[in-house]
Amino acid sequence: MTDTSGLLQEMNNRSREVFRRVVEGYLANGEPVGSRTLTRDFSEKVSAATIRNVMQDLEYLGLLDSPHVSAGRIPTQLGLRMFVDGLLEVGNPDDNDRAQMDATMGRNADDVTATLDRLGTALSGVTHGASLVLAPKHEAPIKHIEFVSLSQDRALAVLVFSDGHVENRLFVPPVGQTPSSMREAANFLNSLVEGKTLSELQRTIKTEMSRRRQEIDVLAAELVESGLVIWESGEGHSERLIVRGRANLLTTSGESQDLEKVRSLFDDLERKRDIADFLELAEDGDGVRIFIGSENKLFSLSGSSLVVSPYMNSDRKIIGAVGVIGPTRLNYGRIVPIVNYTAQLVGKLISDRS
Repeated sequence: MTDTSGLLQEMNNRSREVFRRVVEGYLANGEPVGSRTLTRDFSEKVSAATIRNVMQDLEYLGLLDSPHVSAGRIPTQLGLRMFVDGLLEVGNPDDNDRAQMDATMGRNADDVTATLDRLGTALSGVTHGASLVLAPKHEAPIKHIEFVSLSQDRALAVLVFSDGHVENRLFVPPVGQTPSSMREAANFLNSLVEGKTLSELQRTIKTEMSRRRQEIDVLAAELVESGLVIWESGEGHSERLIVRGRANLLTTSGESQDLEKVRSLFDDLERKRDIADFLELAEDGDGVRIFIGSENKLFSLSGSSLVVSPYMNSDRKIIGAVGVIGPTRLNYGRIVPIVNYTAQLVGKLISDRS
């Protein structure tokens, strides 16, 4: 992300107020903001011509843009980043927003998946964006791993956890797998389990695969690596990335080019290939993070903004994330606190169960 703090410090009060009002006006109604609009309730008595000169300077700095000739200005991605980092005021969640999220926690709280689904639906309704909830992996220690061939192009990875939980994950095995290579791959993995959780085992596997590659058959090594892929993506029995409120994105996109971006975003969300990266976005920072437009490496083609916050278990370990995705014209001041609050609710739900 670009560091805009120095740029903001160099601006005088008038430039800072013009910039702030343009961004706030754009975020409120999605329309370019003109100089005459700004003069009506500006803190000092200035002419529209003076305001226009300031706006031109801000445009020169790359903070504002004029979408049409003789129209007002809108913030650029750099401008939005500077506003979010230096001028955005974030308070507590709105009482109504908080009440809607709290209401999802009362029914069948023992069913974590159903509760996360309700939270995602409520979050998309409150924010008018698409909500993303990354459910936690099963974090009990693994007891045993087995690979089962179903056909030439289908296999099953069976994970048995120490608490009796069993997960079966279908995947396409590498070409040429044999019963003996599957046994060798399973034996290799079981030799590393030693009471590790799935997350801990994944880190161990990557290290041991590079260190002991000569000890394991090529086919077995390919099978282990393909197993790593399905475990990281979370494909299989339970849906890890819960996406709700896609239709909200369509209502915010009036122009055909915007609709194309939304379709691109839908494709990204349907593939769900980047679950590990989504969690990585949240793990890289403390608390809520905001990614604007192309800063968002997962959905950059759609030019969307992502507000994301991790949640933790009772050991203060990050195990999942909650987010909202929508157009760059998000109401960040309202969405940031509700995403943060929702992440806290999920963290409490998981901690209470453990």
